[in-house]
Amino acid sequence: MIEQLIKEGFLKTNEIIQAFKKVDRRLFMTEKYEKYAYLDEPFPIPPFDGNHTISAPHTYAIYYESLELKKGDFFLEIGSGSGYGLALAREIVGNSGKVVGVEINKQTFDFCKRNISKAGYDDIVILNADGKKIITDFMPYDKIAVTASAKKIPEILIEQLKFGGKMLIPLGGGMVQELTLVEKKDKITKKTINFVRYVPLV
Repeated sequence: MIEQLIKEGFLKTNEIIQAFKKVDRRLFMTEKYEKYAYLDEPFPIPPFDGNHTISAPHTYAIYYESLELKKGDFFLEIGSGSGYGLALAREIVGNSGKVVGVEINKQTFDFCKRNISKAGYDDIVILNADGKKIITDFMPYDKIAVTASAKKIPEILIEQLKFGGKMLIPLGGGMVQELTLVEKKDKITKKTINFVRYVPLV
């Protein structure tokens, strides 16, 4: 799986590649689907409503390579799902960084928390809350990943982003959205990275 992601150009940075090698995706899948853990495809997770999945591995590579996630970063993920992305991020930012995840659905949150604990990442903070409303105790963040689509960038996330920080978020209200890299400088800049399909931020 990792060799394929490198070959296809999704994985480029050594630190991010090493994180993918260390985090076993199988630990973040339900028993029914864990035999497919190393396929580059999404699979259902609780509450199995069609809107919650562990994303395909290449999408995490796109997020972390585009954000230039690195050692020491304070990282926030909105829509933490299975917890796989949080574990990858924790390996990348290391002991000098911080990883915080927010998941609004209680069943998904419980699944995420169990997975993170099972995988041994006890210092990752997981919050069962609305990412469009919550101000966390660990702001400001160097990098923010939003894994659900929004019609516009939530101002509350801009507030939690450091000056010079980056956020990746799918923007648009239709079936296909623009995966947008947002940078907080003297003004907010936006750059389209790719076209994606994500469920709406709720």
